[in-house]
Amino acid sequence: MLALRKWSPLKELSTLHQEMDELFKRTFGTRGGLTSSLLRETWYPAVESYMKEGNIVVRAELPGIDPKDVDISVVGNELIIKGEKKTSKEVKGEDYILCEAGYGSFERIITLPEGVKTDKVNATYKNGIVEIMMPCEKAALPKRIPIEVTGAEEKAKKAA
Repeated sequence: MLALRKWSPLKELSTLHQEMDELFKRTFGTRGGLTSSLLRETWYPAVESYMKEGNIVVRAELPGIDPKDVDISVVGNELIIKGEKKTSKEVKGEDYILCEAGYGSFERIITLPEGVKTDKVNATYKNGIVEIMMPCEKAALPKRIPIEVTGAEEKAKKAA
């Protein structure tokens, strides 16, 4: 039996992008001029954000990137993570047989909810993942809203 999976339109766009890249690679080959231009394309690191102990936590996967090449800033209500993943200088573009790694500059902008204390942002880097923690006011924390069910009880009363 097949399991149900949550539909993610952004993941499908990413898959479409990868399929188009593969089509170009198969059509034009991976050697010569095309390879060097593919190596410098813009890529986007995977990012996740969640609430933990009164903080908003944003984690970005940045494997192979020196933390000195990453710039983190807050402008208004936006968290901006940008930098560059540089290619190895040991291998020339024309020497590649296959290159699936993404290289080049990146920029991710995450809109922060109101109540985030942007003056108390803390960022750490470990094992290729940068973790950014920002405390937020209690009003900015998610609040569970109960759902009131109506109609079903009224139908049951009429049926009785």
